[in-house]
Amino acid sequence: MRCFIGIELPVHIRKILYSVQKQIGSKYAKIKWVAPKNMHITLHFLGEFDDNDIVEVKNILSQIKSKKFAVCLDKIGWFPNSERVNVLWVGLKPEKEIFNLHGDIEIALKQFLHNGNSFSVHITIGRIKVLRHRMHFFRALHEIIVRKEEFEISHFSLIKSELSKDGPRHIVLEQYPFL
Repeated sequence: MRCFIGIELPVHIRKILYSVQKQIGSKYAKIKWVAPKNMHITLHFLGEFDDNDIVEVKNILSQIKSKKFAVCLDKIGWFPNSERVNVLWVGLKPEKEIFNLHGDIEIALKQFLHNGNSFSVHITIGRIKVLRHRMHFFRALHEIIVRKEEFEISHFSLIKSELSKDGPRHIVLEQYPFL
């Protein structure tokens, strides 16, 4: 099964992010939007795992301890750069607690993690398929103001991602509550 470790978002945050998607629209780019129900903060993408490994991963993750913390939505950004835009995202501030959680998970699951990708704190909201009018697109992005809504993070989850022709379906396998 294909899995990742992430932080689920409250409904009111997903609604704000959906309104950001609507503001961006599709006038200047063809974008595959992330469905609000699938919006999350990825801590680690694990990839394909068999049932035996998932049992071990669950046990290891249950040992990670953290305290609840609050973050706030920040500005819109993109990966990898302005010349080749593939992903649109919304950032979070402060980033420290999420970075710490990411690091704790990375240390605990070192035998299962192989990608070595750099980590950035963000929520993916869309993937650019075709950028039609670069200058207008970036001008429009700079005019959008993301509502700086604060929310509490009280747990992280091990999530199974099933791919289908209708897009991914996320199924929470286990939640790990904070103190």
